[in-house]
Amino acid sequence: MSAPLLLWAVLLHCVARGDLGRGGKTWQHCTDLRPLDILAEVVPANGVGRTMRVFQVQGVRGFQLTASRPRALSFPASRLFIHCDRFPEEFSIIVTLRVLNVPAKRNEYLFTLMAEESHNVLVGLRYAPNKLHFLFWSQEHSNGWQTRVTFRNVSLSDNQWHTLVLAVSGQSFSLTVDCNVPSDVMVETPFPTSLSVKRASFYLGNRRRRKGLFTGLLRQLVLLPGADATPRICTSMNFKVTTLSVPVILHDLPVKPASNEVLKYPYETDMKVTLGSRPPCTKHDKAQFWFNASQRGLYLCNGSAWISMLEAKKRLDYVEEYQNLVTNSETMGLEVFTIPKVGLFAATANRYTPPGSAIYKWTDGKFVPYQNIPTYQAQSWKYFTIGKKIFLAVANFEQNDRGQEYSVIYKWSRRKEKFITYQRITTHSARDWEAFVIEGEAFLAVVNHREGNNHNIDSVIYRWNPRTGLFETNQTIPTSGAYDWEFFTIGPYSFLAVANTFNGTSTKIYSHIYIWLSGSFQLFQSILTFGAADWEVFHIGDRVFLAVANSHSYDSGTSVPSNFYAINSSIYELNVTAQMFVKFQDLLTYSALDWEFFSVGDDSFLVVANSFDGFTFSVDSIIYRWQGYEGFVAVHHLPTVGCRDWEAFNTTEGSYLLYSSAKEPLSKVLKLKTT
Repeated sequence: MSAPLLLWAVLLHCVARGDLGRGGKTWQHCTDLRPLDILAEVVPANGVGRTMRVFQVQGVRGFQLTASRPRALSFPASRLFIHCDRFPEEFSIIVTLRVLNVPAKRNEYLFTLMAEESHNVLVGLRYAPNKLHFLFWSQEHSNGWQTRVTFRNVSLSDNQWHTLVLAVSGQSFSLTVDCNVPSDVMVETPFPTSLSVKRASFYLGNRRRRKGLFTGLLRQLVLLPGADATPRICTSMNFKVTTLSVPVILHDLPVKPASNEVLKYPYETDMKVTLGSRPPCTKHDKAQFWFNASQRGLYLCNGSAWISMLEAKKRLDYVEEYQNLVTNSETMGLEVFTIPKVGLFAATANRYTPPGSAIYKWTDGKFVPYQNIPTYQAQSWKYFTIGKKIFLAVANFEQNDRGQEYSVIYKWSRRKEKFITYQRITTHSARDWEAFVIEGEAFLAVVNHREGNNHNIDSVIYRWNPRTGLFETNQTIPTSGAYDWEFFTIGPYSFLAVANTFNGTSTKIYSHIYIWLSGSFQLFQSILTFGAADWEVFHIGDRVFLAVANSHSYDSGTSVPSNFYAINSSIYELNVTAQMFVKFQDLLTYSALDWEFFSVGDDSFLVVANSFDGFTFSVDSIIYRWQGYEGFVAVHHLPTVGCRDWEAFNTTEGSYLLYSSAKEPLSKVLKLKTT
């Protein structure tokens, strides 16, 4: 027999004996890459049972675990590991879940793998408030002790669906939440290369005892050996409920019953519908419904207010003057916000000090004065929250009486029911604040307009430090006489657009859009603008738009200096294929300073703040309606004087627009009349 034939005979003999595999199994069987559906193994054969109930929430189905005996939610590991009794060295765990509010010191287990003769957790995943713990047992590396890998700032307790992908390889552990940027952790103890699952069982939602039972909803729990599942999961636009494998009973489209048969897989919804007059809407009523018979409307409680879900469709008929709001002085900016359990407020950024700027509260269908705050040529306000803390930041344009130039962050005092000074930040002719959250961290960005006569200066992004409770400098971005920041997200990506207005010689300059990558904002796209004063991002269906308000075309460098106020403002649309915003429509505006997007019924609108036409400040501002193929079409002309800012808001009495004047101490509330 030749040497090659002899070698093949030896190899075939070894395979027949099982010498090339572990525990008598072949190597191929231990690297089977098929998804292993842990959740499906626990589902009773008839699809229903006492151990779990099917609930449908937000249009998505999941299991609520109800077993009083934890062993009823278990199965032997040999049912998954048919050809191999070793847990894979490299793998991903995919979980889709909806977590309820978990008490501060409570841990809830999503699953565990435990040996029958021991109380130790071989592999497990548990959730605590803002943390996710991955547990594993490594006899050879940790002297028989359990290793815990902790991912911090994992906020899941918001009653929303989330999909997690945990990828494990040696000492590397990576967690991806809703296809956002992954969080990576390296530990000294690697995941074991030969973790035996002989006589071990999987326990769903527990660790073989009642304490720590998972109280939320589970839709997907899959083990994918040998691969990082993130590329397979993050292909859908609905990242929070994307699936690799779910039990048939949870499929979104149920089997249609024939004639008068019941559904093959019955399910429940955690909802209650209240009839009659408006009931209270608190966090305890969240996700409950109210049907208003008189208006034929169905409303959903979001924890603080009733949100319209179904009603006789409204259409904007006309706009009427509702309230003349006398302000301390000319108003440069507005901010309308709601403080839970307190009410609706409007903050006006007023030019002169004294008396400074004011906060008004919506009382008996009108805005009434509530609080005065000293400001110095205030340009804008920004309301935001961090956890349970409520803040209001003002952008001051001028120095105070002592020659100090700073903007101020105020914090809401629940005891005094007032905003009190919290932090002062040095700024340079600040025009605007923008607050946003990325990967669980809070940021605050300020637009610095100029320093002395120099308009080409840095604007600053601050990061919240939870240890000191203060905002600290995180990044600076060069800007040119900037007026506005606009933060927005598209899928897992975060963007920040700056409106550059003037570089010292011309308003014909580029404004920039930045994208968050590797812990900082990096340039994504530059767009030529003309004295840009505002960016407004909005969505219509699946389409994403970005509108710029161009205020002024001026260039001192030409032989005959140009100076135009009647110029086009532009609307750009995201082109996903080109990965950039492309111009969609030009609209003639008159020194436009602000765009505001709002909806009435199924209709979408944009209102522009026209402030000056080159001759007078008494210029009509215009409401445009979205008309599909035609784009935005003018439908209402609103008389305004030096219009600076628009804010749209809703109350139980209806929908409103509030506009500010930079030329007179009078703002107006307009009511949208519908049919």
